[in-house]
Amino acid sequence: MTGQRSTEPAEPRQSRIERNTKETRIVLHLNLDGTGASKIDTGIPFFNHMLEAWSKHALMDLTVDAKGDLDVDLHHTVEDVGICLGKALREAVGDKKGIVRYGASFLPMDEALLHAAVDISGRPYLVFNVPLQRTRIANFDLDLLKDFFRAVTVNAEITLHLNMHYGENLHHIAEATFKAAGRALAEATCGDAPMRAEGPKRPNHRPESPARTRSEQEVTVYALGALPRSTQLEPGP
Repeated sequence: MTGQRSTEPAEPRQSRIERNTKETRIVLHLNLDGTGASKIDTGIPFFNHMLEAWSKHALMDLTVDAKGDLDVDLHHTVEDVGICLGKALREAVGDKKGIVRYGASFLPMDEALLHAAVDISGRPYLVFNVPLQRTRIANFDLDLLKDFFRAVTVNAEITLHLNMHYGENLHHIAEATFKAAGRALAEATCGDAPMRAEGPKRPNHRPESPARTRSEQEVTVYALGALPRSTQLEPGP
């Protein structure tokens, strides 16, 4: 899914974060009012894939260039990218004036169903009910996902709830978690006035159906099990 937000602020909401430690060197650029374009290089293919999915569904442009001590462990790189992304979100949102603030998304991916809810509250809190402990995809320990989202939450100063309703395939569960979080943030960072007036809209939303004829409307009514008063049914034998 690509596109643009239905409304855009007068000033672009962007931020650039650098982080240099003994373990990692990271440069991250975030544009809240983007189209979902991304260029990710963390040295961890699966993590790259997850961040690309997040960017696409958040409708935020994301560039990440991360160098870490992957020969030691993936933890430092994953957590530090989360720190940078959280700081970038907080900086780009700014004073939070004019945003919806709340966002939520149910996201199915085949057999898996995930839900994300976010409040850009200024009070960091993470609820992570996604049972991926002691599991792995390729060389990626899925335990690191909780560390990543905790780092994002704390540094963005947001409340984030991530809950898995059900699922079996580890890849589906992990990817749906990132996508749901992205879509919830896309809603929460939208402008407030259009949301209140028209309800939430996403780019590429389905256009309104053309006006239907009376006969088409009656067919719909019949399908719902209710007949117009003018229609009388003869009693059966």
